Amino acid sequence: MFGCLVAGRLVQTAAHQVAEDKFVFDLPDYESINHVVVFMLGTVPFPEGMGGSVYFCYPDENGVAVWQLLGFVTNEKPSAIFKISGLRSGKGSQHPFGAMNIPQTPSVAQIGISVELLELLAQQTPITSAAVSSVNSFTEFTQKMLDNFYNFASSFAVTQAQMTPDPDKVFIPASVGLKWYENFQRRLTQNPFFWKT
Repeated sequence: MFGCLVAGRLVQTAAHQVAEDKFVFDLPDYESINHVVVFMLGTVPFPEGMGGSVYFCYPDENGVAVWQLLGFVTNEKPSAIFKISGLRSGKGSQHPFGAMNIPQTPSVAQIGISVELLELLAQQTPITSAAVSSVNSFTEFTQKMLDNFYNFASSFAVTQAQMTPDPDKVFIPASVGLKWYENFQRRLTQNPFFWKT
């Protein structure tokens, strides 16, 4: 039902089910992790009116589990990126994993997902430093992606005189790529979410 991704590591899609409505992913060597992505696999949706609160758990200096609410995923918002690098010094929050006997290892943190009513999710307050998804970072990423694509595609440009006939290849004029790039950039500036319509 869920997946967990840390940059440079394999995608985890086999969460440990610790209760009927609770799932946990282990994060070995968690001290080196900056961000984590939690997403729904698309195979099993949440039941109507339900979603999943996402928690980060790490062992404190005494080995006691500290749980912090990162945010949530729902059928309408099936993925989220969370910054966890600055959370290891914060305080824990209320969490639904308290009665669980989940093994703790000093160098292993966990991502916990608790299936709950959407009304309860709306009342929860995630730790503010975990949120990384914003229009500014999205716009910046998209701009960098556009620049990278245009530079990459332009590196293959040849003049008409340099072209050799090859009936199996289709050529697109570089001016078409430039026009698309400029139009996309203009629309992104006007409305960062234009691509959703």
